[in-house]
Amino acid sequence: MNRYRNIVERINHGLFLAVIALLPYPQVLLRYACAAWLISWLLECRWLSRPKPFSGNRMVVPFLLFGLWYGWKAVSGLWAADSAAWAWQMERYMLFVLMVPLALWGVNKHYDWRQAGRIWAISSLVAVPVYVLVMAVFYHFPALSDSLFEQGVLNSQGRDWWTFFSEDISHIKHRLFLSGIMTMGGVLAIQVWHDRCWVPAVMIPLMLAFIAMTGSRQALLTGILVITVAVVLSLPQRLRKRYGLALTAAGVLVGGLLLMFHPRMQDIDWRALKEMREVSYYHDVRFNIWGCALQRPQEYAAYGLGAGQSTEYLAERYAEAGLTYYAQDRLHCHNQYLEELMETGVGGLLFFVLIWFAIPLCARGEGRQTAVAFTLLYLLNMFTDCMFGLFDGLVLWAVGLLLVFLQSDPQREEKSARDTETH
Repeated sequence: MNRYRNIVERINHGLFLAVIALLPYPQVLLRYACAAWLISWLLECRWLSRPKPFSGNRMVVPFLLFGLWYGWKAVSGLWAADSAAWAWQMERYMLFVLMVPLALWGVNKHYDWRQAGRIWAISSLVAVPVYVLVMAVFYHFPALSDSLFEQGVLNSQGRDWWTFFSEDISHIKHRLFLSGIMTMGGVLAIQVWHDRCWVPAVMIPLMLAFIAMTGSRQALLTGILVITVAVVLSLPQRLRKRYGLALTAAGVLVGGLLLMFHPRMQDIDWRALKEMREVSYYHDVRFNIWGCALQRPQEYAAYGLGAGQSTEYLAERYAEAGLTYYAQDRLHCHNQYLEELMETGVGGLLFFVLIWFAIPLCARGEGRQTAVAFTLLYLLNMFTDCMFGLFDGLVLWAVGLLLVFLQSDPQREEKSARDTETH
């Protein structure tokens, strides 16, 4: 029995490392690896024993709060107009429920956050040349891309390399999640190689340069700010008090300047803030979406439309505003806060936001640094996209929160420190 359990534990741990290694790559691979990882955890049968008390690791609390949030979304099905859309969102958000028992019963002894952090950082760095090479091949050989993707999706004709790369990278991996994964890779590089600071000093500029190439303005600003905060938190307390505010201000300034001169900033037509009108595809789209969503907030502010109902509601508003291709493509909110407001009302939105602040409050030790960076990453990026709209956002949440959980476990941290001293 012990031999069987040890084999299953090693398989489960290996699959967890595989999930981390696959984070920067297409989600079809990630989906299968994540499913296998969770199934192998069930096969360990840890859930047959008594769950660990909360006092051992307070990071159980955020997992439970996200589980309650999922429960509220489930209850909203009672007044949801489209039960099929509600059921689809409940199925898509299932990871929020599956991670609760995993946190309550914990993970096996083979899990080590430093090992996981190294793999995350290295995998993010390796993704830079991989994506550059793949996109270069597609740019010079469009016939190859046509055989793998929809006709003309990666057509490079008439476009320079920068435009081609920034516009079409999302057909392989959504650039917002790809950039978020690389940002957290940089944060973890700071933590696991703090004694060899030249390693993150080389890795982080390469990752940020790649994020700039993706063309995501929000991701670039978020990456610089989150990594700056991680650097500040890694400093000794004395230096943090002296230089922390100045370093953070410098990071914001650098991010703001890069954003001002970003090529895509020239695409914005600020008149879209005052009037809703049909615009060229992917230019100023969010302004129109948010304007349509906020036209009649009294229709959903009290208790929301129900889980999964925001897209259909927006399609009706688009049609009223004459935004034909918005309605045809059924564009979603592109703002997680707005989606929560529309689907669960003001109370649901406030509860959702407060959950995120529970993550750094419950974290301890080195886990607090990761928790602050991770929370900041999501809080900022949720302004311009629905971070849980794709499986990438869900698995990034699950793995990131689990790493904070591992870092905040006092017994596991003591064992990891002893192992480090031994080696």
